[in-house]
Amino acid sequence: MKPEALKEFLDEKAYQYNQPTFIVSDPIQIPHRFSKKEDIEIAAFLTATIAWGNRKSIITNATKLMTLLDESPFDCIMNLEQVDTKRFAGFVHRTFNATDLEYFLRAIQNIYKKHGGLEAVFTNNAQPDTLQPAIHNFRKIFFELDHLPRTEKHISDPMKNSAAKRINMFLRWMVRPGDTGVDFGIWKTLKPSQLSCPLDVHSGNVARKLRLMERKQNDAKALNELDVALRRLDPKDPVKYDFALFGLGVFEKF
Repeated sequence: MKPEALKEFLDEKAYQYNQPTFIVSDPIQIPHRFSKKEDIEIAAFLTATIAWGNRKSIITNATKLMTLLDESPFDCIMNLEQVDTKRFAGFVHRTFNATDLEYFLRAIQNIYKKHGGLEAVFTNNAQPDTLQPAIHNFRKIFFELDHLPRTEKHISDPMKNSAAKRINMFLRWMVRPGDTGVDFGIWKTLKPSQLSCPLDVHSGNVARKLRLMERKQNDAKALNELDVALRRLDPKDPVKYDFALFGLGVFEKF
């Protein structure tokens, strides 16, 4: 497919799937339940953290999480010392368990109290053309409190060759404009041009079929390859094509 035809095709598919109907079956519906900035970003971060496996299961367990946080994630986390943490004892999503959850809540509290919040941590370490080093530095700050080593596996590190799919998805939710009602666009200190595609098996397979990348593994090197290709198509908003690649893979079995 010629570059012009490929761009036209993917622009059309991005428009088709970047619509409110997309939310119905997607985990992004969880943060859409909130209106306060901090509630949205915390709900989004925790939902993205457990966003692997069956999407119905992800939504079910993310809903349970919000219930455990009294449907007010920011207030609950900021007052964690007054919360009976026994309520978290039975929570589990695949390998993410109550021990991991309790640390995540303490780490989020620490970021708001000591580092200016989630947006500030990513912004302070952002580079003009990529947020991958910012993810690496965010991870270091996130795990600065005492914790079990097992919990570290739940935030990927691009500097260790991970595509960091879930945290790139979270960043897309926060940074891309919310004009279609899907993403939020509540982080104004970062630009869509800095984002990377949340690379998973679906988007990866479609990207290879369309020759947007050649690398077989879905890792940081593949993500960089895909970044280059998508920035050629739209340097200002390359990650809008996540909707096209994901939609083609999941809904159209492209």
